[in-house]
Amino acid sequence: MTLTSETKKISTSRYVMQLYLDYFNERIRVDHYRGNMTMILQEIERLSAENTFQKIIFYTRPEQWMDLLSKGYELEAVIKGYFNGADNMIMTKYIDDKRRTSEHWIQENTILEKVFQKERQINETDLPAHYHFRKAEINDAEQLANLYGKVFEIYPIPMNNKDYVKKMINAGNLFYVVESNNLIVSAASADVNIDFKNAELTDCATLPEHRKYGLMKMLLLFLETDLRNNGIFCAFSIARSLSFGMNAAFYQLGYEYNGRLTKNCYIFDKLEDMNVWVKDLSH
Repeated sequence: MTLTSETKKISTSRYVMQLYLDYFNERIRVDHYRGNMTMILQEIERLSAENTFQKIIFYTRPEQWMDLLSKGYELEAVIKGYFNGADNMIMTKYIDDKRRTSEHWIQENTILEKVFQKERQINETDLPAHYHFRKAEINDAEQLANLYGKVFEIYPIPMNNKDYVKKMINAGNLFYVVESNNLIVSAASADVNIDFKNAELTDCATLPEHRKYGLMKMLLLFLETDLRNNGIFCAFSIARSLSFGMNAAFYQLGYEYNGRLTKNCYIFDKLEDMNVWVKDLSH
C-alpha cells in the first residue's frame, strides 16, 4: 500500500510537536505543540517546501491562536471542547492561490441557509423489517471496503482497502453499520482521540437506494450513545460543504456549524471545502 499519510513526533530542547503529514491531500497538520514558536514555524515551512504541501493547518488552544494570526495564518473553524474541554481554534495558511480559492463558496452558503431553515427535530421513520443496526466487527472489513468503494469515487483515506479498514478497527475506531438482507448498506465511524477525549464522526456512507429512510442519523445516534457511555463528550464532524443531506443530518441532530475548511481534502472527484459541525454530548 502506498504511504498516503504518517504521524510524526518532533522533540527538541526548544520545542515539541506532533504532526500529521497528509501526502494524499497535500497538506500538513500540527495536532499539538509547545515551545519556541519561531522554531516551530521554521520547521513547518521546511517540511512544507520539502513535501510540496499546499496547505498548513494548526490545531491551537485558545491562548495560542493569536500568535499564528500575527504570522499570517487565518482562523477557519472552531471545535469547541476538543482539548479535554478547551476549544480548538483551527488556523490555516495556504501556499498558492489555487488552493486558497473556492469555486463553490456561494453555492455552499446557499446550501447552509437551506439547512438552517429546517426545523431541528429527529423524525421517527418506520423502517422496513430487513434493516438491522449493529456495531461492526473485524470480519466486516471487506464489506465495509466495498461499501466505501461504491459510494466514493475518491476518498481522503483508502477506506476502499479492506486491510486499511481492519487497521482502523484494530486501532480502536468505532464503526456502526446497517445491514439489509445480510449486506452492509450504510456505515459510519467515530475516530476517538483518547488523549484529548474527543471523537470525529466520519466515514459516513449509504448506498443510494437506501437513502430515504434516515439511516445515517440513526447510525450517528448509536455512535453518540457509545461515546457518551465512555466519557467522550466532544463530538465533531467535517462534512462536505456541497452535501445538503449530510449537513442537514448533523443540524437535525443538534450539531453547531463552526466554520468551513477551504479545499481541505480530495473527495469524489476534486478538492472540496468541508463544514465543521460540533456537539457537546454531555447536554
